[in-house]
Amino acid sequence: MKDQTIKKNKQKFRPSQVALFALTLVLAVFFLWPVFFAVMSAFKSNGDILKSPVALPTSLYLKNFQDLFAQSDFVTAIKHSLILTIVSEALIVCLVPMAAYAIERRSSRTTRLIYTYFLAGMMIPFHLYMFPLFKEMKIFGIYGTLAGPIACYISGSVAFGTLLYSSFLKGVPLEIEEAAQIDGCTPFQTFWQVTFPLLGPCTASMVVLNGLNIWNDFLMPYLALPSNMAKTITVEVYSFVGQYTARWDIVFAGTVCSIVPALCIFILLQKYFVKGITAGAAKG
Repeated sequence: MKDQTIKKNKQKFRPSQVALFALTLVLAVFFLWPVFFAVMSAFKSNGDILKSPVALPTSLYLKNFQDLFAQSDFVTAIKHSLILTIVSEALIVCLVPMAAYAIERRSSRTTRLIYTYFLAGMMIPFHLYMFPLFKEMKIFGIYGTLAGPIACYISGSVAFGTLLYSSFLKGVPLEIEEAAQIDGCTPFQTFWQVTFPLLGPCTASMVVLNGLNIWNDFLMPYLALPSNMAKTITVEVYSFVGQYTARWDIVFAGTVCSIVPALCIFILLQKYFVKGITAGAAKG
């Protein structure tokens, strides 16, 4: 028994595993360093950042945050970012699961064609259809308003969302839905009262992925919203970077303000996010 225990302990620390752990640690440091650098620079003056960028702050310098709110309409930018993220997420969660449910549960030539059409949309880069998209927004009268980016975010999430929900729905037993229909539930009630609660991990994955993309998006608000109004957090922070000069202290302060809400949401939904991604991959 002792010999077997010693062999098991030796197998736990194989050189390949140690090398893999070391590589993972190096990659983690590599990706976390920009975040640490931004947080560190947010509490330094612009002169200190230019003089010694990698030096730790000598004191808790909070004037950057005061200047951020004093020299820009950052409160309105936060409000716009919240509206775009919350409204887009709510509509995505309402529409995309129903589309995936109809495609997965009513398998036919038409639904397979629609599913293929959605997946084909993932192959086309945004920059290829960017200008026709803005022209279409002008035709419908939503260019220059928050409705324009919201419509784009919803339509842009349909392809990946349908793929994710369809993969997850394969693991939901049909017997549960049949039992609900026998009890008198309509297909609409069956989906929202029986099936949708079982898709919690998948929904959490959608909320995290799309929420982070919308919250951190720069190009769409920058191009679709008028230049004479406060836009979103990322665009408002970018306004402090000029052609010849830049207020890096304010830029990093705004960056930290934008990181905190996204980080909190990700930490709260991390367990469901990982579960939804792994379950969807296994069932797909």
